[in-house]
Amino acid sequence: MAMIWASQFLSIMGFSFALPFAPYFLQQDLGITRHAELQMWVALFSAATALTMGIAAPLWGLLADRYGKRIMLIRANFAGCIVMSLMGGVHSPVTLIILRLIQGALTGTMTAAQAFLSGEIPREHRGLAIGGLSAAVFSGSMAGAFIGGFVAQALGYRMAFYCSGILLLIAGMLVLLGTRETVRPRRASSSDGRGESQAAQVRWRDLPRPLWGVLAAISAVAFVRQFDMAFLPLLVQEIHGTLDRVSLWSGALNACGSVAGLLAGLTTGWLSDRLSPLRLVILASLAAAFFSGWQVVVGSFVTLFPVRFGTVFFGGALEPALNAWLAKHVPESRQGVAFGLASTTRSIGWAISPLVGGAVAMVNFRAVFGVASAGFAVLAILFGLALQVRAHKDRLKV
Repeated sequence: MAMIWASQFLSIMGFSFALPFAPYFLQQDLGITRHAELQMWVALFSAATALTMGIAAPLWGLLADRYGKRIMLIRANFAGCIVMSLMGGVHSPVTLIILRLIQGALTGTMTAAQAFLSGEIPREHRGLAIGGLSAAVFSGSMAGAFIGGFVAQALGYRMAFYCSGILLLIAGMLVLLGTRETVRPRRASSSDGRGESQAAQVRWRDLPRPLWGVLAAISAVAFVRQFDMAFLPLLVQEIHGTLDRVSLWSGALNACGSVAGLLAGLTTGWLSDRLSPLRLVILASLAAAFFSGWQVVVGSFVTLFPVRFGTVFFGGALEPALNAWLAKHVPESRQGVAFGLASTTRSIGWAISPLVGGAVAMVNFRAVFGVASAGFAVLAILFGLALQVRAHKDRLKV
């Protein structure tokens, strides 16, 4: 478990070393300076990976259940190493977007790590294991954004991409050399008269019925959480007033948010083994709505840092609670499929969100953060309704 956490820390650190600074890379290295054009490319950059990841994730999930989850995590890290390194050498935004599409199709380290870890950890400890994995993700994001900001300032944004590739290579080597899979994959070894394998026959029947509602919730959470993410560097640039040394401020803000996410992952993982995930996400959604809305009027870094901390802390508590449910209620032999479907639904939210956010930003940049706040409030209402429905069903059973 510790080795998977460490590899995921380095993997997300690698992605965070350069990707948060993409809006500055587009301006400074690729020459995109017009407001509307910049908003468009930022939105496409953010949506591209989610689009192909949503298509590819179920395939990787099926292959994970058939051939093993460890090999999928190794594949995701090594593919990320190659793609991130290539991004450092692009000279046009079109090439950058193409590489982002490839990144989505071939990577997905978080989903692979979740499936691998869930199959290896006893059921009663999976909430903590998934929460710890989320903590590794956010701490890796913190370290990557913070150190990457200094590297980008001192050596340029291209060097930050090359460093990303190195970190992902190390993450892949940790999994390759430091882990082993104890749960044997379920291969299609027999078939009926129609030539259909027994594994294929039970694939959907083995999945719990509430899974589909949880997957819809994961997509909605991803949509809301990602809505303002792509445009946060531009908010930093607006407050700072110049591109000079802006990567340092942006990296520090991302690090601040990652600390909040780390604490949220640990707290949610611990609480999800003890409390109802629905109650957790309702309270977290309401608090996230308050802090997210505050970003509409923030005018200084003194205010922005604590506000962003609150937004990420409470927003970051939503998905770990839902992932903990998946880890506990989906059979081990079908967790590759389940987490693959979760990645697809998450990617749908991620893909649509920045495109809608980009359209809003072209009209009013600050309105992006107001719409995100409204989205968290709607999530709280939806989760509250789901809690009432579940309570009603429980009363009927009695």
